[in-house]
Formats: sequence, C-alpha cells, structure tokens
Amino acid sequence: MPAPRLVAFDLDDTLAPSKSAIDPRIAALLIALAERVEVAVISGGQLAQFTTQVVDRLPDAAPSVLSRIHLLPTCGTQYYRLEADGVRTVYAHALTDDEKARALAAIEHEARRLGYWESETWGPILEDRGSQITFSALGQRAPLEAKSVWDPTGEKKNALRGAVAAVLPDLEVRSGGSTSVDITHRGIDKAYGMRQLAEQTGIPLDDMLFVGDRLDPDGNDYPVLALGVPCHAVTGWEDTAAFLDGLIPALPSR
Repeated sequence: MPAPRLVAFDLDDTLAPSKSAIDPRIAALLIALAERVEVAVISGGQLAQFTTQVVDRLPDAAPSVLSRIHLLPTCGTQYYRLEADGVRTVYAHALTDDEKARALAAIEHEARRLGYWESETWGPILEDRGSQITFSALGQRAPLEAKSVWDPTGEKKNALRGAVAAVLPDLEVRSGGSTSVDITHRGIDKAYGMRQLAEQTGIPLDDMLFVGDRLDPDGNDYPVLALGVPCHAVTGWEDTAAFLDGLIPALPSR
C-alpha cells in the first residue's frame, strides 16, 4: 500500500501487555510516528486505561505532534484528542440507564449459569464504562499469568458472548480482551471506531493502516479487516516495535 496518512493501533497485546503501561521504546516510537502521520489508539478499554497505559508514558513532544494523537476508548464510542494542556473530549456516547441495567443483569446471569463467575478475582468482574459494560472474568486487575490460562482457546469467552447476545438483541455483545466481553450500542466495534476516525480527520479508510494482534475471525480486531482497512498483524508489543522501526523511516517527514 502507499504510505499511510494515519496509523491506528489496538492497545492490549499490541502496544503493551494487557492492562500494562507501554514500554519506553513504544512510547518513543509513537511520538516519532506522530511527527509524520496521524496516530490513533482504539480499544475496548476506558479513558483511564488509555491515560495510565499510554498518555502518561509519552515523552515530551511539541503541541503540534501531540495534536496528531487520537484516543478512541470503548471501540470508538468515546473520542478524545491530545492537546498541550491535557485530553480534549470530541464526543462520548453513553448507554442509557435502562441499557446498562439490562446489560449488567444479563451478563452476570449468563456467566453464573455457564459456570464462568469466579469467586476469587482481582477487582470487580463488571464495570460500567459509560458507553460500554465490560465483563472481566478475573477482575480488572488480574495478572497476565492468570488471564492467560483462564481461557486460552477463547471457548469460554465466545460461549458467554453468544449467550448474552441472545438475551440482549438490541445491544452489541462482542469478545473483548483475553478474558472479557463488552456490551455497547448496536453496530459498535473497532470498525465503527475506524469510520469515526475517517469522519473526524477527513482521511479515507484506504489511506489508513491498522495494527493489531487479534485479526483472526473471532478476534476483536477482525471488524477492521472486514471493513477493508489495510491491516498488519502482530504478536505482541515487541513485534509492533520492530514493525515501526521499519515503517517510520519510510514515511515522509512533515
């Protein structure tokens, strides 16, 4: 493909291990990339996760460079831009109180019915992220080693997603991270977020590049591939860093 005008990234297991801060190498590469093109991070996590994992770890940069960084928590139902004095809200589309209540009740009921409601967790299993309800089987602060063995094949997560989707036909239910299921308004996934990027920036999808670790048909990055956006698959943050080491020098300087 021609040189992209915007490069978007998944967060967990693409820019950093799940729920972990980005490595200084990735932080420096993101700024170097933003010196050349628009940069976006899109994930099912909430803004606080983006802040602690990414924003707070970025090295100092000129305001003109920071302004090229786009943050899309909860798969694009929220949109923020970096500015010299902090994070600016572009929009945030929240679920209604009724939608939240039904989503929380349905996912707890189905998780208990299927035997996936764990008694010992690292933090709450359910989280209200405003525009998204998230189920994390082992809690929001579960260590990587515990998460990696809970559902290595994705069978549990996919079974729970299917069961909850049948109960909530008016909402979108999808597999999230390694142990999570997310509920949003219908039609919300990372493809939605990419379309919002195109609308907000005026950059066509064909001129974008998406980098993610779950581009397989059951993965939460797959909707971007299905949308037709050029994609690059990675296996972790080190793989992403190696890819950027090759991509950045090939991009024209601003």
